[in-house]
Amino acid sequence: MPPVRVRFCPSPTGSPHVGLARTALFNWAFARHHGGTFVFRIEDTDAARDSQESYDTLLEVMRWLGFDWDEGPEVGGPFGPYRQSERYDLYADVAARLLEAGRAYRCYCSAEELEERNEKARSEGRAPGYDGHCRTLTEEQVAAYEAEGRRPVVRFRMPEQAITFDDLVRGEITFQPENVPDYVLVRGNGHPLYTLVNPVDDALMEITHVLRGEDLLSSTPRQIALYDALAEIGVGTGVTPRFGHLPYVMGQGNKKLSKRDPEANLLGYRDRGFLPEGLLNYLALLGWAIAEDRDIFSMTEMVEAFTIERVNPNPARFDLKKAEAINATHLRALPVEDLTERMVPYLQGAGVLGSEVGEDQRALLTAAAPLVQERMTTLAEAVDMLGFLFVDETGFTRDPADAAKLLDENGRSVVKAAHEALAALPTWTTEAIDEALRTALVEEMGLKPRNAFGPVRVAVTGRRISPPLFESLELLGRDRSLGRLSSAQDA
Repeated sequence: MPPVRVRFCPSPTGSPHVGLARTALFNWAFARHHGGTFVFRIEDTDAARDSQESYDTLLEVMRWLGFDWDEGPEVGGPFGPYRQSERYDLYADVAARLLEAGRAYRCYCSAEELEERNEKARSEGRAPGYDGHCRTLTEEQVAAYEAEGRRPVVRFRMPEQAITFDDLVRGEITFQPENVPDYVLVRGNGHPLYTLVNPVDDALMEITHVLRGEDLLSSTPRQIALYDALAEIGVGTGVTPRFGHLPYVMGQGNKKLSKRDPEANLLGYRDRGFLPEGLLNYLALLGWAIAEDRDIFSMTEMVEAFTIERVNPNPARFDLKKAEAINATHLRALPVEDLTERMVPYLQGAGVLGSEVGEDQRALLTAAAPLVQERMTTLAEAVDMLGFLFVDETGFTRDPADAAKLLDENGRSVVKAAHEALAALPTWTTEAIDEALRTALVEEMGLKPRNAFGPVRVAVTGRRISPPLFESLELLGRDRSLGRLSSAQDA
């Protein structure tokens, strides 16, 4: 068996989605498991939809997820260039050679003629699809079409027998010839289509395994036939890749997850503060499992265990709640220093921290991180949970709804009692704050802890939900804590 070579080849159109990341993950894990090569290739032949912005975003997302590609953009490799828009001369040469060998032919049928014949097929109960009208044109017929000024497409001549292959995920699959008509390789304007460039690049880049979505299954017999033709004309090694078609990712309502579905937006997870390892762990579960009773694992563990034969062919449903729970588990396992560093960009993005983080601020964040680590689901939650520690008093605000609920007349009396108790403390420690507030509010005022500490929490943190109160007060410091308790009495 030749060394494993797999490819991930997205198109730079729109925002990357979770299905795209799942495909990249399975290819990457497969390559790493077998000690093979992970090729990152850009399929940018759709000039009307491709954009530089989408291309840049693709690379950014791949880096964020931690996919280290062995060949591709910015890395290079022996089979470059790795952007199809830079390989047009190569595709034109291959198309010409296929025509010369008789494995392809020029088709002059107009779109209207094709649709008319398809409608007739439907009315007669036959499957629509190209009927081979131009397969055996005479020289006179070709001349007549040329005289009309028709610009032919190049069609591939499919074999007239069934095509069977062993899918790595789904087992043996057979396509009958009537279900796979001749298809277009090159448009009338000379522009090559995906149906040509994808197999040509696979052949030239010596790809051994093609792992891709189930939605592309119907094109597989076309590609297998084209690989045979490419071998015949001396393009590539002559080895047809093994195929494995990954299950659909389903969204709400048991429908295939669409790019337009909010939960499909990959950048949204980064913006919300998902950890790459947390999101990848969840995406791995969309069709694969490391063990029957285990959901949490590292990418190193996945690489060690990953085999394509264990991928489940049945559709996998995207469950946002489970994705969040898995991410939270990974977040809680981070060393405090690592968690601190990962929170910084989100606090900076919200304006809580400046572009330069001072030593005192970093020390405060490191001290506060353990207080919220068990409560956080994503990194972006640090903004609401810890922002109160870093804003100055002119920028400090309280959530209006929480203030209205807990800083009413009764709440303000609780805050006043808390202020008096804390102002008398000789030492400002968590233990001393705990004892003082419990004595003043629970024992002396007879309040339940929830009613005692809720108003104090809103007064000093600005929110009803915050890190542990006593520790928060110690980190906030005596002066700022007493100042906020004082201002809350006037709310």
